[in-house]
Amino acid sequence: MKTLLSLGHGYSAAALARLLLPQGWRVIGTTRSADRAADLTAQGVEPLLWPGDLGPALQAASHILVSAGPGPGGDPFLTAYPALREARPEWVGYLSTTSVYGDHGGGWVDETTPLHPAKGRGDARVMAETEWLATGLPVHVFRLSGIYGPGRGPFQKVKAGTARRIIKPGQVFGRIHVDDIARVLEASIRHPNPGAIYNVTDDLPAPAEDVLSHAAALLGLPEPPEVAFEQVVAEMTPMARSFYMESKRVRNDRIKRELGVELLYPDYRAGLAAILAAEGAPD
Repeated sequence: MKTLLSLGHGYSAAALARLLLPQGWRVIGTTRSADRAADLTAQGVEPLLWPGDLGPALQAASHILVSAGPGPGGDPFLTAYPALREARPEWVGYLSTTSVYGDHGGGWVDETTPLHPAKGRGDARVMAETEWLATGLPVHVFRLSGIYGPGRGPFQKVKAGTARRIIKPGQVFGRIHVDDIARVLEASIRHPNPGAIYNVTDDLPAPAEDVLSHAAALLGLPEPPEVAFEQVVAEMTPMARSFYMESKRVRNDRIKRELGVELLYPDYRAGLAAILAAEGAPD
């Protein structure tokens, strides 16, 4: 039996589990919450409370997916459980982000672009990538753009009237539907290439305000109001502020060429339409 050990089992890992479980896989997912453990069980995932002993799960794991974000000291699992380096999986996937490239003024980047992350979130990701690649395990790095999907779309805020179109001229970024993340990971599992790095993003980098405008149009509602970035930057969270300080277009040719992935949702228009069709308009 193939067994996936999901370290930091969250939104993207759950999408992969939905693909693997019907194929007869065993999926073990770590969680810090007993309440969350019950949810995992209901989804067919074996919960493993963390911090805790990973030993039996590591022995069983043919594949490992790492979704947890890095801390100040690097990757939290490698830091707390050095025995991870002694595991013998067939495949390891590390979920990183495109923030490792830093700001490129709207220019294009690919997997060969030198990394110039901003201090904080971006350079912590670079450190964690480096740590995992240095383990000697069959690690594959997936640099994800902005993740969206069921339960993570803009419709609720647009419907509630709380959405704002934050305008920062020239600021663009890519997105990726969670189901396409899962399909990329599954394709890599089928065609492993240890040490490979993949950008996981859609075909249409676009300003955030365009997405909100389209979401409103799908709902038959007026566009959310515009507000200048300079007017709201002081009230933003550090993560949101760092997001708006970067602008780049990320190429995704490698997942298509090497993994044969054809995106289900190649742009936000297709992705939002699918979410709305599945969930219906929010109350």
